[in-house]
Amino acid sequence: MASEPTSDAPGSGPAPRRQRPFWLRFLFGFFAWTFGIALALLVAGLAVGGVALSVAYPNLPDIADLADYRPKLPLRVYSSDGVMLGEFGEERRNLTPINEIPQVMKNAVLAIEDARFYSHSGVDYKGMLRAALANLGRVKSQGASTITMQVARNVYLSSEKTYTRKLYEVLLTFKLEHQLKKDQILEIYMNQIFLGNRAYGFAAASETYFGKPLKDITIAEAAMLAGLPKAPSAFNPVQNPSRARARQLYIIERMEDNGFITHEQAEAAKKQELHVRTGLQTTAVRAEYIAETVRQLVYAQYGDETYTRGLNVFTTIRAKEQEAAYKSLRQGIMGYERRQIYRGPERFVDLPSDPKELDDAIDDALAEHPDNGDVLAAVVLEATPKKIVAVRANGDQIDITGEGLRPAQSGLSDKAPPKIKIRRGAVIRAMKSPKDTWEITQLPEVEGAFVAVDPRDGSIHALVGGFDFNKNKFNHVTQAWRQPGSGFKPFIYSAALEKGFTPSTIVNDAPLFFGGDVTGGPPWEPKNYDGKFEGPMPLHTALAKSKNMVSIRILQAVGTQAAQDWVTRFGFDAEKHPPYLTMALGAGSVTPMQMALGYSVFANGGYRINPWLITRITDQKGKALVESQPPLLNESMRAIDARNAFIMDRLLQEVARSGTAARSQRELKRADLYGKTGTTNDSIDTWFNGFHPSLVAIVWMGYDTPRSLGDRETGGGLSLPIWINFMETALKGVPTMEPAAPEGVINVAGEWYYEEYAPGAGIRSLGLAGEPGGAGAPANGAPRGYGPSGEQSPGAPADRSLLNSDGQVPHPPADERRSILDLFRN
Repeated sequence: MASEPTSDAPGSGPAPRRQRPFWLRFLFGFFAWTFGIALALLVAGLAVGGVALSVAYPNLPDIADLADYRPKLPLRVYSSDGVMLGEFGEERRNLTPINEIPQVMKNAVLAIEDARFYSHSGVDYKGMLRAALANLGRVKSQGASTITMQVARNVYLSSEKTYTRKLYEVLLTFKLEHQLKKDQILEIYMNQIFLGNRAYGFAAASETYFGKPLKDITIAEAAMLAGLPKAPSAFNPVQNPSRARARQLYIIERMEDNGFITHEQAEAAKKQELHVRTGLQTTAVRAEYIAETVRQLVYAQYGDETYTRGLNVFTTIRAKEQEAAYKSLRQGIMGYERRQIYRGPERFVDLPSDPKELDDAIDDALAEHPDNGDVLAAVVLEATPKKIVAVRANGDQIDITGEGLRPAQSGLSDKAPPKIKIRRGAVIRAMKSPKDTWEITQLPEVEGAFVAVDPRDGSIHALVGGFDFNKNKFNHVTQAWRQPGSGFKPFIYSAALEKGFTPSTIVNDAPLFFGGDVTGGPPWEPKNYDGKFEGPMPLHTALAKSKNMVSIRILQAVGTQAAQDWVTRFGFDAEKHPPYLTMALGAGSVTPMQMALGYSVFANGGYRINPWLITRITDQKGKALVESQPPLLNESMRAIDARNAFIMDRLLQEVARSGTAARSQRELKRADLYGKTGTTNDSIDTWFNGFHPSLVAIVWMGYDTPRSLGDRETGGGLSLPIWINFMETALKGVPTMEPAAPEGVINVAGEWYYEEYAPGAGIRSLGLAGEPGGAGAPANGAPRGYGPSGEQSPGAPADRSLLNSDGQVPHPPADERRSILDLFRN
C-alpha cells in the first residue's frame, strides 16, 4: 500500500509565498525611512529646542519695564495757552494711554495688522510657516507677524531676517502675552511704531500728517495712518500720495469686512477728501525762533536728556499774537519783494515728454525746493508773456495771468537773459494774491525781525527772528546789531528833559556844519530827511517830524558823555554808543530786543525790565520741575523818573497822532498808541518802535549784508504797516489805557511840564539868533560857545565831540560793517 509523502521528503513542503511587487516594497521602504528620519529629526529638534529654550528663555530681555511703558519722548515747547510751538528729539512721539486712543484708530490698525489680536495667543503659526518658506525659497515674504510679535521686534530686537532672531521673537512674544494684558500690548504698539517723518505712534502721526489731535481722527484719516506701519516711506501720504491712497481704500474695505464699520460708513470714508500737510511745518503756530531759543536754554540745564525725557516747556508766548506777528512780518516782507527786480527762476530742469517720467522729474526738482509757508514752489509747463502754466508738488496746476505776471515781466520778455527767462522747466515761486488769484513771486533776500513784550513784567508775547527759520536760522531779534536811526532819538530827548528842556522848548531847525577842525577829518554837514529846514519849532513838533538838526542841538546841550551815561539806564551798551554828536541820529548799534526793553521803560512808567520767556517745565506726567515768575515792578528796578516817562509818552503819542507814525492812530482808531519811526541813511535799516501801555512791539527790516532798501523806503512805509497789522490783532478787545499823571508834573494850556520847569523856567529856546544857549537856560544845561545858527562861535574852544581818541571820525566795531557817520532819518 503506498504511503503519503511526508513533509520532509524531498520535493515536498508548503506552497511558496507570493512575493509583493517591487514597487510596493520600495514604497513601504521609502515611507519607513522617511518616518524614521522625520522621527529622528523631531527628536533632535526637540532636543535642540529644549537646549535652546533652556539657554535662550532665561536670557530674554526683562519686560517688566513695559508694564510702566516709558519710551523716548521729545522736548515740547508750548505757548501760554497750551498750543505746541516746537518739538525736539529723534523720535516725535505723544504718549497716549490706550483708553484715550479712539476706537476708530484701533479698529483700523486691527483690521490690517491683526484682526484676531484679542483671540490668539500671540503667534500666527500659519503666517510663521509662510514666512519661513519665503526665506528658505528666497522669495518675497508676505508677512504674518502679529501685533505682539511686532512689539517684541520693535522694542527689543533687530529687524534682520534670521532664524535665530525669529526664535527670540517667538519666545519673547510668548513672554509678552504671559506677563502683559492685551490692551497693554496694543498700547505699546500704538505708541511705539514708526510711521515716517520722525513720527512714532499714531498720536504723533495724526499731528504730523493732518495737524490734528488723534481724538479728532476720522475713519478715512485712521485708515490712511493705519497703512503706514507696513512701509512708512512707500505709503507716506506726503511722499507717495497715490500709493497711500490705494492702501487706504484697501484698509477701509478690511474694516468693513471685519465688521468694524458699516457699508455706508465705508463708502463715505472712501469719498472724504483728506488735507495732508505737505510742508516742513509741524505745528499750528509758526514759532521756530522761539522754540530754538527754548531748546538752547533747556539743554544748558538738562543736557542730552532734553530730547528723551519728555519735558514740556510752557512759555509766555501767546499763540494768537505769535501767529499775527509771523503773518504780519511775512506779509510786509513779501509786499516789499513785489516791488523788487525779478531775479529769475531758482532752477531749470529738463522735462521729459513721457507723463510718468514727467511726474518723477517734477517731484525730484521740487524736493530740493520745498514750499516756504504760503510762498509755493512750482515747475513751469508753459510760459508766454500773457500766461504761465505751472504744476506744484501735489500735482495741482496753477495758471498765472494778468496782474499776477507783473512782478516777473522782465523774465517773460523775449529779450530776457537766459538766467532770468521763464520757460518750460523753470522752478518758480507763486502765491495767492489778496484777490485770491495766483501771482508769481520770489523768495526774498531781505530780512526782518519782530518782537512784542509786555512792559509790565518783561514777558515775551511774540518773537519772529527772520523771514523763515529753515532758510536763515540767525535770530535777528537777539543777534542782529543794527543802527537804530531816528528810533534812538527819544532816549536823547529823555536825557534833555532832565536838563531843563520841556515839550514846548523852541529849538531851531536850521543848518549845521562841522568843519575838519572839529571832526578831525572830512567836514560833516548833516541834513534832514526831506532836505528842508523849517526854523524854530517846539520840541514835541521836532520829535513828531523827526528833525535831525533839532536832535543834534539837543545833544549838544545835554553833552555827549552825559547822554551816553543816560542811555545805559534803558539797557543799551555804552560801548555801542560812542559819545559823539552822531549819537543824536542813532549812529550806535542795538538789537531789536534791546529796543523793546528800552521802549518798555517809557511804557511802564520808568522801570527797567528783563525779558522773560519760560514760565514752567514739567515732566511727561505733568509734574512741575521748574516754575518761575517775574519780579513785580518795584523801585529797585527804576531807570528814570516817572515824570520823565510820562512826558516822553506825551511826545511819542504826538508822533503817533500827527507825526511820522500818524497812520497808526488813523488805522487802529485808538489814541493810546505811542511810537517812533526810524530809517537810516540810504534806507539801509527801517524801524518802527511802538507801544500800548500793555504791549511794546518792535519791527526791523534790512539786508543781512547792509545795503539800501531803496530810495523811497522808510520806517513809516515798511515797518509801521507790519506793526499796525499785528496790533490790530493784539489789541482787539483791549480797553483804552491812558497813564495817570505822576506827582511832580503840571498841565499848563494842555502841555505837561516838570513843576520846576513850568513856563517861565527851564530852557525856553535853543539855537535862535541872539540866544547862544537859549535865554533862561539853567547853567548846568545851557550849551555854550555856539552862534546864532548853531555853528561854533569864533574864539570858542574847539568842540572835539565828533572825534575819537586818535582825533579821527569814529567807526563802529568791524562786525557792524557801517560808518558811524551814516546819517539817519525818520
